[in-house]
Amino acid sequence: MKANQPIGIFDSGIGGLTVANAIRRILPKENLIYFGDTAHLPYGDKSASAIRHYSHRIADFLLEKKCKTVIIACNTASSVAFNTTKKHVGENAVVMNVIDPVTSYVAVKYPKGKIGVIGTKGTINSRVYVRRINKLNEKLNVTSLATPLLAPMIEEGFFNNYISRTIINNYLSKNSIQHINALILACTHYPLIKKEVHEYYQKKTEIIDSAEIVAKAVKTKLTKKKLLSSQATSPKHRFFVSDYTKAFEESTRIFFKGEIHLRKADIWG
Repeated sequence: MKANQPIGIFDSGIGGLTVANAIRRILPKENLIYFGDTAHLPYGDKSASAIRHYSHRIADFLLEKKCKTVIIACNTASSVAFNTTKKHVGENAVVMNVIDPVTSYVAVKYPKGKIGVIGTKGTINSRVYVRRINKLNEKLNVTSLATPLLAPMIEEGFFNNYISRTIINNYLSKNSIQHINALILACTHYPLIKKEVHEYYQKKTEIIDSAEIVAKAVKTKLTKKKLLSSQATSPKHRFFVSDYTKAFEESTRIFFKGEIHLRKADIWG
């Protein structure tokens, strides 16, 4: 690995762009390569073995692009495929997930209280947030709720409108996530609806999205390993998808404006 090699990031769709955007802000000298597995989204209803297969193949693709990191910017893949992907990649790149930085943040910030978690069926059924937070802080009461309609809704561009508010409010009215100190948005798509979630809780509950927390963790990790880019020129960001969709390209421009050059990469052939 060399410091000026790119940072690789992948997700099932547009959600990981929230992480990519945060990394771009916090590490402005880094080149980014993003892969959206739009051919298989959403990951939330796929089997663990399928997600591990997708993750390993995408990791190989990012290694072929000489990435120094493989960031699993998907909570579902992070929960079921992180350990096997890390083993698969070996010493060829630094592998990180989006769960560990958030669970560490919560366990330290909230000595006691009630923490809510919303995410895909895959993430919630794995109970990964409950287990990891309670391992770090057993005094916290962690409750979770699967919200399977949210990621496809966001993927199709429905956020900050009447339709999204109706669906969001219906989920958040469930008893399991009432009277909480903080709510973890356990899907990298969800920062796009953070404002609406915040409004539901009348801005009295901390809404935690992983993007900035993960970006800071990436900076810490690369600094420790002496892998921060030293290039003085403007970085180049490349975006790949397994199946081109107009919605993905439009959503990508929300974060990266006119910088994107979206390419289809048929890595399953």
